[in-house]
Formats: sequence, C-alpha cells, structure tokens
Amino acid sequence: MDGIDVSFPSLDPVRSAIMDDLAALDVDEMMTALKLPATKRDEAAENLELRSAPVMPAIYRYTGVLYDALDAGSLPSPSLDRLAIGSALFGIVRAVDTIPRYRLSGGSKLPARDGALPTMKARWGSAISDALADQGFIVDMRSGAYHQLGPVPGAVTVRVESAQEDGSRKVVSHFNKHYKGELARVLATAPDADSVTDIEGVASIAEAAGMTVELPGTDVKDPHQLTLVV
Repeated sequence: MDGIDVSFPSLDPVRSAIMDDLAALDVDEMMTALKLPATKRDEAAENLELRSAPVMPAIYRYTGVLYDALDAGSLPSPSLDRLAIGSALFGIVRAVDTIPRYRLSGGSKLPARDGALPTMKARWGSAISDALADQGFIVDMRSGAYHQLGPVPGAVTVRVESAQEDGSRKVVSHFNKHYKGELARVLATAPDADSVTDIEGVASIAEAAGMTVELPGTDVKDPHQLTLVV
C-alpha cells in the first residue's frame, strides 16, 4: 500500500477493499455517502488518493481530547509499543504504524462495488476480533462504534463515572475520552505493564498513579469492566 505501513496483515484485504471503494466515488458522492459537511470537502477529496498520500505515525495522525491527555510526544518508545488504535479504515493499527489522513468513521456507510453491505461493522466482520485474538492481554478503551467493529472477548473495558455530592454516580460522557487518555498514559508508562494479565493488575497500576478505580462485583453483567471514578 505504497507509503502506508501498518501491522496486522490479515486485515489488508478489507483495508484495500475500503480504499478501492472510496477511490471509486467522486467527491460529491463521497460527501453524500459519508454525510460530510461542506467544510470537509478537501478531506473528502483526500480519500481518493490514500495510497499515494503523505503518511505519519498513527499516534500523531489522530487528534482530540484523548490524544491530548495521552501526550504521545513525551512517551518513550517502549510505551508507544504498548499502544494500538481502532480505525474504520485500517481496523487496528499500532502507534508507530504510518498512515495517511483520511475521513471515515466507525459509523460510516460506504457503497461497495461488489454489492456487499456498506456498514463498517459488516465490512470488518470478525477480521479485527480474529487479528486481536492472539495479542495477549488487552485493555480496550475504544469508543462504542469502534468496539463494535472488533470486540475482544475477555479484554478489560473501562467505564468512566463521576461521583456526585449525594453519593450517586453519573456516567461521564463529555470528558470520557480525556480520562481514558490519562489512564492509557498511566498504563503505557508503568514499569510493570508488560507483566499485567488481569483486571486486578490494571486496577493496581491505576491506583498507584493516584486514580480511583473499582473492580466489578460478582453479580455484574460484565466481569471485565473496570470503573474509573473521577
């Protein structure tokens, strides 16, 4: 894929099919299919030439509050090696994989030339889950749309809740990604991170960094969900 250099080669057939289907559209068709506003027209045009576009490490390609909190530029190489990122176009990439700028989300629908279902979930099928199945212990902090593209059975997930004055809890929505970015940084930089194999180990690292976390009770629906209390 020219300058693109990504891990998990088993995902290449789906990656190539998506890029081909994007390139088969003109800009107006793409903006309609992806429901892009007029201000994103230049980004839609970039989807037509992904294989020849400039690339950069994935960890610097993506932006937003999670990546601000992660502050990847200050992380040492061993910490970057512990990070992977969910992608609608590439499925899953490692932090140092090099990718172009693109416009496609986990909830996008993209017309397929072969008549296949257009949703990203349908396109990826079990490919992402299969690629991650042999990666060992995983803490999965992907947002809902990206988690659905490739669930990982047994992976630790994170729920962010805020403690209210009356003692009740409220699920954090607006700053959810910020706190997950902070937790990702803590886990990636922990000296003993590579030896963690269960949710208790994740909780121990978070608590040592001053975070408040709660393990799931015995009667909860998801025994692998860690609660981060902020």
